Amino acid sequence: MCCSLVIISQLSPAQSKEEHTPTSEASSQLLGYSSQSSQQQKDWENKFRDGIVPGNIRENMRRLSARPHNVGSPYDKDNAEWILSKFKEYGFDARIESFSVLFPTPKERVVELLEPTKFMAKLLEPALQIDPTSNQTAEQLPTYNAYSIDGDVTAPLVYVNYGNREDYERLDRLGISVRGAIVIARYGGGWRGIKPKVAGEHGAIGCIIYSDPKGDGYYNGDDYPSGGWRPRFGVQRGSVMDTDYPGDPLTPGVGATADAKRLQIKDAKTITKIPVLPISYADATPLLSALKGPVAPDDWRGGLPITYHIGPGPAKVHLKVSSNWDMKPIYDVIATLHGSDDGQWVVRGNHFDAWVNGADDPISGQSALLEEARMLGELHRQGWVPKRTIIYCAWDGEEPGLLGSVEWVETHVDELKKHAIAYINSDSNERGFMDAGGTQDLQNFISGVARDIRDPEIKMSVFERSHLNSIAKAKDAEERKDLRGRKDLVVEALGSGSDYTPFQDYAGISTLNVEFGDEDDGTQYHSIYDDFYWYTHFVDTDFVYGKALAQTIGTAMMRLADSDLIPADYSPQAEAIGKYEVELEKVLKDKQDEFTERNLELQEGVFKATNDPRRPTVAPPAETVPPYMNFAPMKNAIELLKKSSERYSKALAKWRDEGSPSLPAEKVELVNADLLRIPRLFLSEKGLPERPWFKNQIYAPGAYTGYGAKPIAAVREYMDEKKWKEADAQIPQVAQVIENVAAGINKAADDLESAVTQEQ
Repeated sequence: MCCSLVIISQLSPAQSKEEHTPTSEASSQLLGYSSQSSQQQKDWENKFRDGIVPGNIRENMRRLSARPHNVGSPYDKDNAEWILSKFKEYGFDARIESFSVLFPTPKERVVELLEPTKFMAKLLEPALQIDPTSNQTAEQLPTYNAYSIDGDVTAPLVYVNYGNREDYERLDRLGISVRGAIVIARYGGGWRGIKPKVAGEHGAIGCIIYSDPKGDGYYNGDDYPSGGWRPRFGVQRGSVMDTDYPGDPLTPGVGATADAKRLQIKDAKTITKIPVLPISYADATPLLSALKGPVAPDDWRGGLPITYHIGPGPAKVHLKVSSNWDMKPIYDVIATLHGSDDGQWVVRGNHFDAWVNGADDPISGQSALLEEARMLGELHRQGWVPKRTIIYCAWDGEEPGLLGSVEWVETHVDELKKHAIAYINSDSNERGFMDAGGTQDLQNFISGVARDIRDPEIKMSVFERSHLNSIAKAKDAEERKDLRGRKDLVVEALGSGSDYTPFQDYAGISTLNVEFGDEDDGTQYHSIYDDFYWYTHFVDTDFVYGKALAQTIGTAMMRLADSDLIPADYSPQAEAIGKYEVELEKVLKDKQDEFTERNLELQEGVFKATNDPRRPTVAPPAETVPPYMNFAPMKNAIELLKKSSERYSKALAKWRDEGSPSLPAEKVELVNADLLRIPRLFLSEKGLPERPWFKNQIYAPGAYTGYGAKPIAAVREYMDEKKWKEADAQIPQVAQVIENVAAGINKAADDLESAVTQEQ
């Protein structure tokens, strides 16, 4: 057990004053607050930020990452019970909700080179003497990919780069088929689960994924333990669950409670169709070295000291995967700090399960979350009572497939739709710049929070630092000009990959995912070396960015909980949705131009003339040029959305400009009820055409991107499949959803205008 946490601020009065030195923007009135309540709120927030102690975050990480704690392990349950005890100690009404989920663990794993030479992959990450927890072999999950189907296959090997769909188009041009082969793909370029999915669709019978040093190894810096980067035997574990739906594979759409009706394992759509295993680059090198065939294109070559060939063969590989397909308990810790009104909720979450010790992923975020909760409890003891109820969630089972959060949301979806105004998520946290993704109705809100948080190393606001970083990384002058003219940060759409997914995509709740990063000195993602020793030597060594994360999200939670009006502003969201529609039109135009040009070059004989007989390629197939698509219904709906959003923004500004007088309680309640309903209007109960679990018609991950967002997926994914007629048919349906949202915002504007006029 851990020693006692420090529970007092170590800031001197001078440091405390510096912490709260506001910019002119920071000193402006808070979004959604009256002038009177705004100042009172700032006083409480200052106390909160003063009380966050990096040493507590460090100790939380030390305790939670002390042993491996994957789903179903003894220390996973121990951690859940310890987290529960801490929430109770902080004054929260806390409980554990348990679910029973399918979680396979490896029984047998083989990767063996049979021809032209013999080599047996070690499939093992060695303990390092300098790293005190890397030797906990009895509790470590072996290196594997969860939800790989069992299989025992032998076949020629083919290198497929990242294993995305465009890579297979390149292979077609080279005249190389993977049918009946085992493919080897490098990590990166997309989510790992897409690699076996696409390989199987092209006829491969097995998939191997390796960590190339160009991605996260010595190509970037010294490898561990000399530096922070993945060592030669380091392996990235991870789920390869298919993208039809997240959560327990056997209970799609319903919580995995004891009495839930379950699918048979053979009927679960999210289990892979071919066996797959991850390996290190040390194990991959003999396999890749044994390949012949064409030399890989420049952008396919990694950082190994070999010539990258594609194959097939002469390398012949034996791949065997066998798992124990067991049901395991997961333990979600749910902690409630009741507000003066339980009618609206603000929800916060971070998972605590890991593939092994998981100091960075996820304990860096979970440790900050606990420190937020401690300080909120301390303020509560000092007399602060939030207006809205605050719910803190420590999720179990995120790593295999968002099991804890999805099952909880599926179980409580009706309550959440009725009460939840927002969900704020975190996961890993490192050094560097603040990044916030999510729904853009909270873009102005989180920008305001970021103005009040000071970067611990650069000593400017995290808003300013992130804003300037975005300018530095802009792709062209036009983008830089746009960024310089903005008064807020750009909140990018979220796809999937963490626990915000069921809130945004299934329940229709406004969402943010917040983290610090992009100044990494290495990564040990999903390996045994992602532990306390590595994190404290190569990442946030003094936990000042853990403090910044706790200050940022804790401030956001307080501000959401205490505002007079839900602090939403829909103009940035309307702007973003307008850009998503423009992108759809651009995709169509680009494909029309590309296919027209390709077909012309085929007729002219360009591909025949430029084909190198010594390095022959196959001409691409002729393509049907995409037809006209009628985007007018969506464009018209977006214009309505922009007008309604502008109207609400003006009503909000008028209330603020007139000194933000206190509005009648019944009027505030009416407007907030309007605002609560608006995010639900993005949902369609039918869901996406090919993936009905995903209800949100604007925000969703792509079926072939996994983590990456695919805005307006109902249209975009049919376009990606070249199903132009089906894509065109989805436009009016999406337009209707956008019109519904516009009408909901107009209702809120009506009621706010009426309230402000009445108060005058």
